Amino acid sequence: MLQAGEDSGKGRPGPYGLLKPHAVHYSRRIPQKWSMLASSPTLGKARLEASAVTSRMNSRIGAGAIAAKTAAVCLICLCVAFAQSGASPAPPPQQSSQTQQSTPPATNSVATAGGNPAEMASHDAPTSFKVSVRLVLMRAVVRDTHGRAIGTLGKDDFQLYDNGKPQVIKHFVVEQSSTPPKPQESTPQPGQTATAIPPPQVPDRFVIYLFDDVHLQTKDLLPTRAAAERHLATLRPTDRAAVFATSGQGNLDFTDDRTQLHEALMRIQPRPILNLGTAQCPFMTYYMADQIINLHDQDVLNVAAQDAVNCTGVNVSSTQQAGAAAAALQAAIQQAASAAQQAYSLGDAESRLVLEALKDTVRRISVTPGQRTLVLVSPGFITPTLEDKVSDIIEKAVRNNVTISALDARGLYTLGAMSDISQQGGANSLLLQQEFMYATSSDTSNQLVLGELADATGGIYFHNNNDLDEGFRRVASAPEYSYVIGFSPQNLKLDGHYHKLKLTLRDREEFTIQARRGYYAPKHILDPAEQDKQEIEEALFSHDELHDIPIELHTQFFKSSSDNAKLTVVAHVDVKGLHFRKADGRNRDDLTIVSALFNRNGDYIQGSKKVLEMRLKDDTLEHKLGSGITMRTSFDVKPGGYLVRLVVRDAEDRQMSAQSGAVEIP
Repeated sequence: MLQAGEDSGKGRPGPYGLLKPHAVHYSRRIPQKWSMLASSPTLGKARLEASAVTSRMNSRIGAGAIAAKTAAVCLICLCVAFAQSGASPAPPPQQSSQTQQSTPPATNSVATAGGNPAEMASHDAPTSFKVSVRLVLMRAVVRDTHGRAIGTLGKDDFQLYDNGKPQVIKHFVVEQSSTPPKPQESTPQPGQTATAIPPPQVPDRFVIYLFDDVHLQTKDLLPTRAAAERHLATLRPTDRAAVFATSGQGNLDFTDDRTQLHEALMRIQPRPILNLGTAQCPFMTYYMADQIINLHDQDVLNVAAQDAVNCTGVNVSSTQQAGAAAAALQAAIQQAASAAQQAYSLGDAESRLVLEALKDTVRRISVTPGQRTLVLVSPGFITPTLEDKVSDIIEKAVRNNVTISALDARGLYTLGAMSDISQQGGANSLLLQQEFMYATSSDTSNQLVLGELADATGGIYFHNNNDLDEGFRRVASAPEYSYVIGFSPQNLKLDGHYHKLKLTLRDREEFTIQARRGYYAPKHILDPAEQDKQEIEEALFSHDELHDIPIELHTQFFKSSSDNAKLTVVAHVDVKGLHFRKADGRNRDDLTIVSALFNRNGDYIQGSKKVLEMRLKDDTLEHKLGSGITMRTSFDVKPGGYLVRLVVRDAEDRQMSAQSGAVEIP
């Protein structure tokens, strides 16, 4: 078994972006029955080159030449016999007796040649050139007539269309709600007193409650906040909750502290940019302003202008001079247009603020090692020119397994805008009806983005219901089953245009589908190296287990004092299934091995990245890698519970494996 040495992992400054690799070169010439164990104080790259010892004959001819040749031949025979006997070289010094291990210690031998090792064929293969093709992903939830999620469908049960054209589904995964990682068992070493260590309660579910305090009104916030507090009292010990506000004020990161959660809820207050507390003249909403400015709806402008005339108390129809009447009407139109510009500017700023907060919240929850649910508590809002930002949020949520659910804080809503409209003096009944119609359309449009976010990410949109306790229970629960479906658009133009998506079922009319409705084409192709980095990072901060490459994760820890410990992450990789590229007489492949630690609240603490460059000879590949390769990384930590995440990626086939483990250091 090949072993790379141990080095100390140092944390990066924040949870976003991967660690920069540092060079660590392992190169050693050793006998045929060989062991490789090297170490370095820095992180990152490890280069492994296997080479056999060749016997060099003395070129000088002298009186003892025959004897020298005979001795060399005997020495070679002894080496061959030693390699075939299965004996391993002397082991390195044993670890301190104070070290506690999660598993039996791994041996330090390198690819033992004894027994009957599996042979690995070595042959020349053409160089494969990989083209980065955009894979569009969509998360779909299929429910039966009772609203239960269905997880028994296959790829052939679905039909996918991009702008009306059928697509080939290239990626299809059925996902089920996750289970917590298995705790690593720790056993005391000889000479130590055995103490019962309870299994660590590592968080496995993360929920962010994002309150849209920019749009929420006090009358809706108070009952919603009370229901949220009752709901938070039902969280499990392995749940972690965070309370965020779209204004960015008073945010509380993930915790299980009920007191902190209560205080965070109490800090939430309405913080609008556009204050509708007083009657406006003319009456104008963001929806009406969008109709006037973007859709050039003259009827809406005329209604607003008539309202402006009524506010001034001037009767244009009774004005004796035609010129004065025309001037008064023109002034009213300008006043309505000005009101539309102001309402649009403020409404657009509010929507952008909410979407930016939503994007940041998705980014934050994407680096949590467990099930991820984002609950948006909002009365709704419109996004007339911000559809690309909504699509980008959906894309990031789907790729990072984030479920977005929405709860309409208004409950069973009845339009109350008529009372505001009727407060304006001089308004006739026809004008009131028209403004009421626009107010109704505005509130209907506000709900569209909430439903779209929920449908596209597999969440639930809870609305038109006053049972807010039931609402929080439903929106905070991820669906039991969901399908992640991906396709590569054919002849995709890099123009940033919107593509409509339609996902249907074959002969399953009794089921309903929740899925995203479209996406925006990219304006440029992501660099392959950047794409690899992004995929590794997504796997590192995910809770999913991947098994493309056989790997084993073990942990060991050593307490140097009551307040300090060294936690070692041991990654064992079975390389027999890797595809090596033959070049210059060597078998080449690179392994990227990334490990990270998270605390009991799921916060990223520190991580390490190593790149193992393998340039192996045929003999090494065929006979000396039977038991795989082991890499060790150590972290300086405090006693407590930790979640360990391990990701391994190879360069040739771009296969990836990921595992999680939990460890408790008393």
